[in-house]
Amino acid sequence: MAQNYSGKSTANLPLGNGPCYRTAYIGADPGMFSGVFDEPKPSGGVNIAKQTMTPATDHLQGGSLVGLLPSEPRADAEESRLREILRRCSPATRDAACEFRRSGNLDCVPAIVVGVIEHYVVPEARAKLRSGDDTLRLSEDLSIDSLTMLEIVFMAEEVLQVSIDNEELRPFRTVGDVKRFVRMKLSGAAA
Repeated sequence: MAQNYSGKSTANLPLGNGPCYRTAYIGADPGMFSGVFDEPKPSGGVNIAKQTMTPATDHLQGGSLVGLLPSEPRADAEESRLREILRRCSPATRDAACEFRRSGNLDCVPAIVVGVIEHYVVPEARAKLRSGDDTLRLSEDLSIDSLTMLEIVFMAEEVLQVSIDNEELRPFRTVGDVKRFVRMKLSGAAA
């Protein structure tokens, strides 16, 4: 058991702010520790150390420190991850996806949907898709089969952070169907 400098036991006190590891020494003499950091005093015996996770709390105020740290590095990391997922898509698709994640703007959805579909179609079909025609048929005009459609859905789910059931895919016939469905799904998720 650790002793602080005043001689009081610190076994039940948190070790400070944030996630902390406390080293527990199996079979150790309770009097062999010094300071508040559970450092063993030198001794002739052999101790086996293991680390255990302690609760992350702010023991001065009794509350969590969540929200006190800047959120920008996390947002930057998330945006970098999103851009990596969409690395083979057009810059317009990546920008629209990042904007959607930041603002939830549903006007970004058509660009994201077209970009994700474009990623999976054959190069000959990409020019048709870029024309922006919502009446393009997924199977006949863009040569999208069921396996390709599942890949499109998996990427769309990850990028848009939405869940789509396989049964919901059945009525999709055109690019416009997909755009309308995703927009409806996201607006329903937001509500």
